[in-house]
Amino acid sequence: MTPTPAIEVRDLRLSYGPREVIHGISFEVGRHEILAVIGPAQSGKTSLLRCINRTIEFVPGTTVTGGIRVNGQDVATVRNVFELRRTIGMVAPLPVGLPLTIYDNVAFAPRCAGLSRKDELDTLVERCLRQAALWDEVKDRLDSLGTRLSGGQQQRLTIARALSHQPEILCLDEFSIAIDPVTTMRIEEVLKELRREMTIILVTNLTQQARRLADRTLFLYNGEIIELDRNEVVFSDRPGNRKTYEYVNGIFG
Repeated sequence: MTPTPAIEVRDLRLSYGPREVIHGISFEVGRHEILAVIGPAQSGKTSLLRCINRTIEFVPGTTVTGGIRVNGQDVATVRNVFELRRTIGMVAPLPVGLPLTIYDNVAFAPRCAGLSRKDELDTLVERCLRQAALWDEVKDRLDSLGTRLSGGQQQRLTIARALSHQPEILCLDEFSIAIDPVTTMRIEEVLKELRREMTIILVTNLTQQARRLADRTLFLYNGEIIELDRNEVVFSDRPGNRKTYEYVNGIFG
């Protein structure tokens, strides 16, 4: 019996007012897969992530049609959208630190969900910070403000906060746009470990990052899927579409 995909997208269309920006795309993401989404600016990459966890609803004037299923459930029918967003963690391009201590940044969402025992919170905070490769750097100053960390540390704190929900799916939108290459490589190693526990969708403008990290890569261009295949095909000399070759080799984009 074929296992249910972690995510199924069927004929997804998204419009901002009268302007359609995603044009009837369909694809699946397997469990414990890292799927990279690449493409030029304004191709609909970030909008796609927002459709999956329904944060697109925060944008006035949007219309979404088609279907998105997460673990077999149509996200449009989910009544508890907060629970959906706990299932689907999201990491933004720039680190968004809460004006709280490092500890409270990670403990905030679990507390809101009803977790109050300090020993359980301590265990969860340490686990998430370790998963984000940040624990050793901050374990002696957990009561310091998270906003005082370096940019790379704040981005890893953002990942730790996303992990505090214990998500089944992690969506990352250009996570390395504002951090140095060394920190980027550290986070990439973290993601390789996390794939054992969850499914990951990685939006990136760095084609080499997609090549290093992903199992498959989806090339999105002007709201349409140009190619979706294993990395050894997408980044070969003969991908399925000539436009893919031109984009990943920097001929345009």
